[in-house]
Amino acid sequence: MASGEQSELIWLRPEYSGRGPRPAHSRVSIARAAVDLADREGLDAVTMRKVAAELGAGTMSLYNYVPKKEHLFDLMLDLLAGEYDLPDRPSGDWRADLTLLANRLRTVLARHSWATTLITRRPGLGPNGLRVTEYHLAALAGTSLDGTAKMEAFAQLTGFVCQFTDWQQRASAAGDLWLSDLIRYLRTVTATGQYPHLATALAQSSTPTAPDTVFDRDLQRLLTVLVGA
Repeated sequence: MASGEQSELIWLRPEYSGRGPRPAHSRVSIARAAVDLADREGLDAVTMRKVAAELGAGTMSLYNYVPKKEHLFDLMLDLLAGEYDLPDRPSGDWRADLTLLANRLRTVLARHSWATTLITRRPGLGPNGLRVTEYHLAALAGTSLDGTAKMEAFAQLTGFVCQFTDWQQRASAAGDLWLSDLIRYLRTVTATGQYPHLATALAQSSTPTAPDTVFDRDLQRLLTVLVGA
């Protein structure tokens, strides 16, 4: 990188770009303040001004650590990636290892419901995110997938967990009345005879099951598609 050139990736920048005394904050402390704020008030509440206030710092001084808001999001996502409770190395059973990985992400998202959109919009590339990625790739080391397919599988697995979590959160917020109305609506439209395949599918469907059961069932189907039986 040429002298004076500024990288778009915060991981290629020095941790502190100001001069003078030893920095009063760190990337980790800044990310923690931002995550705590998002947990309390939602992602839209995360601004440089509010994060600075959380730290007891001036807004402009925060830019010495985090040049722009997108970099703050990167730090937040990497902090969340550090919450994955993963073993030092995969077990050697790729299906079990990826199931563990997916469930660890789901656990993190249960604590930080605002993160689903951010994760899919801005993949994490920091130290903790790279550790999670390395675990995924190590789990697939013995499969026939090439490097591109392994990375695509990681993105698709992450996307599935985020999408399922987002659906579960919205369904829970909508409540039982929404589900009752949906069932009533589907019965009405299928009774017209215009949607025979939908009518058959609904007739063959079992009673609603617990979200954990649905998640595991759909996850195993996805893994079979991504990697194989």
